Amino acid sequence: MGEFNVHRVRFFNYVPSGIRCVAYNNQSNRLAVSRTDGTVEIYNLSANYFQEKFFPGHESRATEALCWAKGQRLFSAGLNGEIIEYDLQALTIKYAVDAFGGPIWSMAASPSGSQLLVGCEDGSVKLFQITPDKIQFERNFDRQKSRILSLSWHPAGTHVAAGSIDYISVFDSKSGSAIGKMLVDRQYMGVSKRKCIIWGVAFLSDGTVISVDSAGKVQIWDSATGTLVKNHLVSNADVQSIAVSAQEDSFVVGTAEGTVFHFQLVSVTSSSSEKQWVRTKPFQHHTHDVRAVAHSPTALISGGTDTHLVIRPLMEKVEVKNYDAALRKITFPHRRLVSCAKKKQLLLFQFAHHLELWRLGSTVATGKNGDTLPLSKNADHLLHLKTKGPENIICSCISPCGGWIACSTASRFFLYRLNYEHDNISLQRVSKMPVFLRSALQILFSEDSTKLFVASNQGSLRVFRLLEGGFTHLHSFQPQSGTVQSMCLLAVSPDGNWLAASGTSAGVHVYNVKQLKLHCTVPAYNFPVTALAIAPNTNNLVIAHSDQQVFEYSIPDKQYTEWSRTVQKQGFHHLWLQRDTPITHISFHPKRPMHILLHDTYMFCLIDKSLVSPSPLPPVLSLASAFLNNLSF
Repeated sequence: MGEFNVHRVRFFNYVPSGIRCVAYNNQSNRLAVSRTDGTVEIYNLSANYFQEKFFPGHESRATEALCWAKGQRLFSAGLNGEIIEYDLQALTIKYAVDAFGGPIWSMAASPSGSQLLVGCEDGSVKLFQITPDKIQFERNFDRQKSRILSLSWHPAGTHVAAGSIDYISVFDSKSGSAIGKMLVDRQYMGVSKRKCIIWGVAFLSDGTVISVDSAGKVQIWDSATGTLVKNHLVSNADVQSIAVSAQEDSFVVGTAEGTVFHFQLVSVTSSSSEKQWVRTKPFQHHTHDVRAVAHSPTALISGGTDTHLVIRPLMEKVEVKNYDAALRKITFPHRRLVSCAKKKQLLLFQFAHHLELWRLGSTVATGKNGDTLPLSKNADHLLHLKTKGPENIICSCISPCGGWIACSTASRFFLYRLNYEHDNISLQRVSKMPVFLRSALQILFSEDSTKLFVASNQGSLRVFRLLEGGFTHLHSFQPQSGTVQSMCLLAVSPDGNWLAASGTSAGVHVYNVKQLKLHCTVPAYNFPVTALAIAPNTNNLVIAHSDQQVFEYSIPDKQYTEWSRTVQKQGFHHLWLQRDTPITHISFHPKRPMHILLHDTYMFCLIDKSLVSPSPLPPVLSLASAFLNNLSF
């Protein structure tokens, strides 16, 4: 027999939602992504494209537009007619304002970041002033005859281009008056279409307006004269999105055929100063509609109906061959959606609006290392637990004993008592919830299933004692004075004495559960934490960061362990550091204290701390390579 059996779970049928819009923030190098279920994700491109924050979806929020404003403020708007601002610290919706123009199809922040424009179903373009605490309506622009599907500010903030059906309007941003209109040709492949929808516009510094439309055309306009300068027919289907680089020397468009086209501004001849837009590179990394694109200094970013977020590097812009030089597809969230009740062999799967409880299959067969063992008992689907209301589930957890299930949405917290004996299952909801327990960002049970730890969006950590018929509140660990940092990751020691929590920044706090006080804070690191766990017996805290570094910190001694210092001094192998998916879970071998188990979206590996040596491959890679040779996923 091998050292342990690997059970390949293939009945977690999780399907991510499609991507509707993306917004790139050049100042913070972060990317906001909105999905069709209303979920908004924040990716830190400087931290190996790690998904550091997310806002759960809502059935009534069909997001159609997303943009950043001054002061790293994020706004979205959608078909419910509301403009939403997000609290990036507490990870909640700060407020929602009705624009009173029907469904909102487009939105754009002014170059100064102090004003916000939205385009509505009724043909109105509404200007809002961004104040320190909220947004305030300022005025309406001249109303148009049809819905405003796209907006773009002139980089100087003096004019605005608005794409509608069959035409593009140009507004004076100070007066709100329409000063120009450009009619789009309805001809498509020689046939006159009934309507031509302007899906996207981009206003450049020299007065050029670039439009993409449902006739498959990318058109270059002179906004001063209202004339068409150049026409590019790039697709047999809609061209649905456009993004321009900060230097205005290139732009990218996405089509309904799944193709992304890159355009560059090049000189007509080698000796001429005259330049023109030329289609240089087509990319086919999507299978369906590319609904959103973004242009960072080093990459083209696209997303669409096929749920993939694709980052295509611009090799001529990448100076150092590091993370930025690799093509990557991000499909699955960088957070845990599966929890396990070890003692009962149960798995809890989290979906957007329901939970599934499964019992693992079992086998009595034996074999040699690498053999596939047939199941003598198949996996059983025990429970389908659907939440009420339009909100998506934020987090969920099942207790190690299999007797408790907890989950939370943005406004409600649920706790259930689960009884499972002799294939009979019953579920009872704990009805009396404290007023302060309305929502959670992370939930965790102690190893003996007697305590429940809940991280709120206000930075507090609450500790509850579980009783047969309910629970009691023991203590709340409050955030440091003047800070509201949401705790996104929790880890409890097997003996129940220590609780580690990591927030939206890179810091990790360790609490003494018995004495109910802060024990220590792990020294800050430049990259966010992606996973953490506390080892049995030693109470060493193992922390994985988005740059693929792994640290081990002794909680009793309040310092890094000797193994961790040695590994950091030698450095990890470059092949390990070049991985583009973050470690999302850490565990430990129950019988071998020197073994650490880690996994990301595509790989499961093992660290043997006893193999520290001056070999060309550090233990994290040498053992992982040998171990993965016997596994196929």
